[in-house]
Amino acid sequence: MLGIQAIFIAALMCLLILHFLKPLWSSTIYPPGPLRLPFIGSIWRLAYKRSQDLLIKLAEQYGNIYIIWMGSTPLVVLSGYEAVTEGLINRSEDFAERPMSPCLKVLTKEKGIICSKGNTWQQQRKFGLITMRKLGLGNKVMENQIQEEADQLVENFAGAKKQPFDPYLYIRKSISNVVCAMAFGHRFSVEDKEFLMMIEVLDNCMRFSGTFFNFLYEIFPKLMDRLPGPHKKLFAQVEDIQLFVKKEIEKHKEYQAMHDPQDFIDFYLLRIEKSKNDPKSTYNEENLVQCIFDLFIGGSETTTIALQWALLLMVNHPDIQEKVHKEMEDVLGSSLSFNYEDQKRLPYTNAVIHEILRSHYVLFCGVNRQSVKDVNMFGFLIPKGASIIPDLRSVLLDPKQWEKPREFHPNHFLDKDGRFVEREAFLPFGAGARVCLGKQLAKIELFIFFTTLLRAFTFQLPEGVKKLSEDVILGASVHPYPYKICAVPCNSAS
Repeated sequence: MLGIQAIFIAALMCLLILHFLKPLWSSTIYPPGPLRLPFIGSIWRLAYKRSQDLLIKLAEQYGNIYIIWMGSTPLVVLSGYEAVTEGLINRSEDFAERPMSPCLKVLTKEKGIICSKGNTWQQQRKFGLITMRKLGLGNKVMENQIQEEADQLVENFAGAKKQPFDPYLYIRKSISNVVCAMAFGHRFSVEDKEFLMMIEVLDNCMRFSGTFFNFLYEIFPKLMDRLPGPHKKLFAQVEDIQLFVKKEIEKHKEYQAMHDPQDFIDFYLLRIEKSKNDPKSTYNEENLVQCIFDLFIGGSETTTIALQWALLLMVNHPDIQEKVHKEMEDVLGSSLSFNYEDQKRLPYTNAVIHEILRSHYVLFCGVNRQSVKDVNMFGFLIPKGASIIPDLRSVLLDPKQWEKPREFHPNHFLDKDGRFVEREAFLPFGAGARVCLGKQLAKIELFIFFTTLLRAFTFQLPEGVKKLSEDVILGASVHPYPYKICAVPCNSAS
């Protein structure tokens, strides 16, 4: 009996070893990558000594296309300008789907825009683009709403009376209220408890990604569902946000503006009504709730972080801040009125904003895609269903594309005559079929907020501080560590 058991165990071990050696033998099938271990795969490389440069360092070791295994699931990383543009632009339709990890399934239920796929994604994204235009994106209506929040932010900064303060929460509230006005038709008091809860949960969502508990949940979801931990707290918090959004929807249903929709919820409820007899329609309240959640992730979280970096960099580079002030004074004079189109008259300011987004990319990497079929790329076969990670940061720091990739250097976006130039390798919003839905909103927000703040203040280091740290807090997003600055009104700046 013992002999039979020993044979059975030995056979089982052999099969297990063969299973995990198979990808090594099939070098023509999968790209190279870190050692794949039983059960956990090679995902340990993302958890071990995780740093902002981890994916770039792995590319230096394994090449611009390499594979990381999350358990038995292959994650194919595209690194550098050539590989990323080949995947996102030239093969956009081949990588147009969104992979659904166990954690994302719980958080999004495959609804909304960012994490849906197939017919649901096509309908929700198209509706989102059309509705954002109807709500004023790209014209004075939306710009006026953004300007109102920017002016409110100036008042909040002025309240510090030149004393050191942390600008993060002020920025977060103002940017979030831009999305609130678009989604709900009204802004919230910055002291509103539900509004503050929503901001906190959105921050937690971005920071949970890439943590040890996140990796555990992705590999052992059934086990983790039975265990306590921060994942359980996050799931409960997201349900609280969904209830908050559902209450807003109920208010809109009570006073529904069928003939004169005013905000995203109004337009969506009208669309549900018009599509109720269409069997292919995906317009329902579950998708509406997730679409609004996606608007906050895409339209407030990333812009807030970009503005955090913007102020930090202006303080650390007073010479660049001075050039921005001078250009705005020369072009705009004493006029307090300006709009997004004025970026064309402010080439240096525009270059600075682009360089902020390039040099301090706000995400750890681009949002995952999924291959819809087998794809041959650069000599490797990327199998159907594989997750594709476009490492956008590697493009923004590609030494073949940028003169000084690791420095904050606005001249990357200026020609020899000081005119602004677009760069093909500037891809902070992604590219192709899944390019960020909130790209245009984020660009308008960043320009108006940055310009308004720099028109009002000179930002300085607190007394005794020589430089602010540019070290980062890693999650799905990449924050600077909390810092304090002084906002000195320009007419008082020395």
